[in-house]
Order: sequence, then C-alpha cells, then structure tokens
Amino acid sequence: MAAARAAKRSVVPATTFSTTAVRFGSILLQPVVARGPLWRCRNAVNEQLLDERLAALEKARAWSPRLVSRLESHIRTADDRALFRINAFTFAKERNLPEGEVIDLLLHSTALGLFSMDWALFCPQCCCVVESFRSLKSVHNHYHCAFCQIGYEAALDEYIAVTFTVSPVIREIDFHDPERLSAWNDFFKTRNTPDGVLRDGTPLVDAKATLARVVSYLPPGETTSLEVEASEGIIVGACPQGKAGMMVSVTGVPAQAAQTVSVPYGQKVHAHAMSEAAPGKIVFTLDNQTSERGMFVIALLPPGFDLSSIPLRFVPFLTGKRLLTTQAFRDLFRSEVIKASEGIGVKDITLLFTDLKGSTALYDRIGDLNAFALVQQHFDLLQDVIVRRNGAIIKTIGDAVMAAFLEPVDAVAAALAMRTEIAAFNARQSDRPLILKIGIHKGAAIAVTLNERLDYFGQTVNIAARVQQLADAGEIFISDDVHAAEGVQALLCSQPVKSNVFKLRGVQQDLRVFCVATHDD
Repeated sequence: MAAARAAKRSVVPATTFSTTAVRFGSILLQPVVARGPLWRCRNAVNEQLLDERLAALEKARAWSPRLVSRLESHIRTADDRALFRINAFTFAKERNLPEGEVIDLLLHSTALGLFSMDWALFCPQCCCVVESFRSLKSVHNHYHCAFCQIGYEAALDEYIAVTFTVSPVIREIDFHDPERLSAWNDFFKTRNTPDGVLRDGTPLVDAKATLARVVSYLPPGETTSLEVEASEGIIVGACPQGKAGMMVSVTGVPAQAAQTVSVPYGQKVHAHAMSEAAPGKIVFTLDNQTSERGMFVIALLPPGFDLSSIPLRFVPFLTGKRLLTTQAFRDLFRSEVIKASEGIGVKDITLLFTDLKGSTALYDRIGDLNAFALVQQHFDLLQDVIVRRNGAIIKTIGDAVMAAFLEPVDAVAAALAMRTEIAAFNARQSDRPLILKIGIHKGAAIAVTLNERLDYFGQTVNIAARVQQLADAGEIFISDDVHAAEGVQALLCSQPVKSNVFKLRGVQQDLRVFCVATHDD
C-alpha cells in the first residue's frame, strides 16, 4: 500500500501569475508573469427557456423601461466571471439603475429560475469566501478563516453577502463546475471576493495574487510535492477547507541544496504549524489521506509585511440584513428558514409596530366580514408604505403589523406616511374610521425562524412592542435611540414632538420616549 501511494506522486514547480504592482504602505509588490486564461465566455444560451422566463419576468411587476432587456443582454453577452456571484449594488451602479429595483429584479429572476442565490461568509481580514451556501438555512453562527486562522461570529448586517449566479439551465459557465477551473482560478475567482478593496480601490484579491507562489490541487490518496524558490520573509500555506496550515520563517544564509518541509493534510486545523527554513529552494510535501480532492495555496510575504494592518474596506454588497428587510424576498422565498440553533445575529435593526385602537368595537359595530375586509385593506395600505420606505413586513398579529427597516429615518418616514394615508383612507369612509397607533425602536436582535417564518427575537423586539403600547390614537412613539439617529430630528422638525421617561414592563432601565402627536392635538 505504501509503495502504491509513493508511486502516486506529483511535483508542482514554482508557478507565477499575472497582476499589477501593488503597494502596501512602504512595501511594493511587483507583478509577475502570467500563465493561462483567467476565464472565458461560453455563450451556450438556452434560447427557448431564456425567452420563456424573461417573458414571465416582464409580467411579474412593473419595471423601469428597458430594465429586463438590459438583464437579458448581460445574460447573453457577459463573460463567465461577470455571471458568477453578481453583486446587485455593483450591477446597479455600473448601469446607473436604482438599487432597490435591481435587487427586486434579481430576486424575481431567481424565483423564475434565471439565477441562483449564493449566501457567502466573507473574512473581514483577507476577503476569502470562507464558506458559501445556496440557501439561508445552511448559514450558521460561527465561522473560521483557514488562512487567517481567526474565528468570527456571523452577523447578517456585516460579512454575510448574498449574490446571484446565472442558472446552468439558462447558460453554462465554467464556475458551475469547479472541475473545469484551474486551481488558480478556483482559488482566486471562487474562494475570494473582489468586493474587499484597498485605499486606492485595488481589490485585495489582486494584491494577494502578487504574493502567491503556488496554487495546486491535491489529488485524493496521493502525495503532492510543491516547489518554491524562497527569499527572506514568511511563507504561509493553507487549505481553503482548513485541512492544513503552515507558517515558515525564511531567514539566514541561503541553502545550497533543496530543503524539504512535510505538511500534514487531512484533519481540521485551527492554527498554523510553525517552522523555519533558509532562503533557496523549498519542497513542500502534502500527503492527501482523504477521499476528496484538496487544494493548497502557498504565498511568500516580504519581511515586515502584516496583512492585518492593511487598510481594507468593502464596496457595498447585498447583506443578509438588507435581504431580510426586502419585501420581495419575504414574498418570493417564504420557504427560506434559519436553521442555526441560536439564530443569527443582527447588530442593528429598526423595528416598527402598529396596532388599531378600538378594533374590537369595530368588529362588533359593522360585523366580522366587513371589519375583516377593512383591516385587510389597511394591511395593504401599510405594506405599500413600508416597501416604499425600504422596509418589509415581518408579520401581522391580529390587527397589528411588525415591520423591519435598515435605517431609523426610513421607519420614521414610513410612520408619518402611514398616518397620512390612514387619514385619507378614513376621509373616504368617515363612518368606519381606523385609528392607528405606532411605535419604533432600534438595536441588536437575533434573526430566527418562528412558526415557519423569518422573524426577530430579543429585547429590542420587546422594547419596540412596549413603545407602541404607549401610543394613543394617531400617535407615533419613538425611542431615544431612534430619535437620535441620523436624519430623524430633521424629519420631525415640523411635527409636534414631546418627550417623557417611562418604565416599560420587562425592561430594567427607564426609557426616554418621544411622542410625535398629530397637529390637531
């Protein structure tokens, strides 16, 4: 058996790839020579299926002029890379299109089978796609970057990104099957995101390419040798699956003969194995004892290089939080659930609760059927307002609504618009007025699945509900945190606002709450 395994051995020489020179502070990383194409355009479009589904997309809702045709053009003519993990915000920006409508367009397209959704966990330090899933239910609370060897808590409003890839039944691209990709393209194009950029706008993944010396697949059951010509610095090696990790300090007098470093491969590791070597040729041997093809990446960091100190930022991308506050997602993908046992954290979400005052008397006065129809009309009216203000209805509870917004100013604007719309609604039927009460609060929460519905849980939810209960007829109550948020006070400058401190049930500390009364009060 050992002899057979020894015979299955491959040697991969030092390999270089193309990029441009990149500066990290005082360190200038020089470009190196390219080998092989990065991607190609396959153009194998299923014409009949594409036409059928685009026709259904056009009927799904009213779109801006030529929006669907521009998406069609992208599907037909873009190269493979441009059809893989599409960033909705980048797509919108490059075409000067409204972000919200592009998100809705891609969601409807996904529901019709033109695209698939990908939920990716980004490493905030090195921009690796640590894990990716086709469904929200596979996203979990904790993740670990195999290259940085750092663990992170997942949060829907930070590094959980949602992207879109063309469906293989519409057009085949190489990224549908990693077996078609070179190890280089597999790593840098599918296991990294271009959305993390340096101060000058250069994608960090391009900068990382200047540091890479070898990117190689590791066939199952075989030993692979990887050769690197190393100068002084630090050699870092890692496996995207987390099954190997090393860090070699290269220093001293150059070695006259090749040096060999054995790297264990197979079990999950959570720290780099440390060793030393002299400048010169180093041969790394990896024995893949698993039944799956692996991958190993070797990079040479120059002396003084510190990846953690790089000024990194992310271009805007569609976060899980933004998606969960998009009504089209909640309407089209009701089967999406969170399976993580503890839920998934949201660091900041704005929650709005409404209720109807005197609804029991209304049912008694005009009868169940008439009152139910009236309440349903009121739900439709509120949903229209919520969607226009970048929010989504989380659930209805009897005659009440719970909605979520990305920003407090949007929630407050929605509350003011609701009050205006309800007043106009009542003017058309003065004998059956609806009396709305609204409360708003913001803070951290846990996204969970309750009763087969995506929901939020935690003290922020409890406080938002209690704040709403303080409101009387036509009043909007907002917490101090909401009132202090950007843009809110400017929005309320023409409104009668007064504040008071309340003791809320189930909340230890007293809470300052602002009442936005009607002008008639």
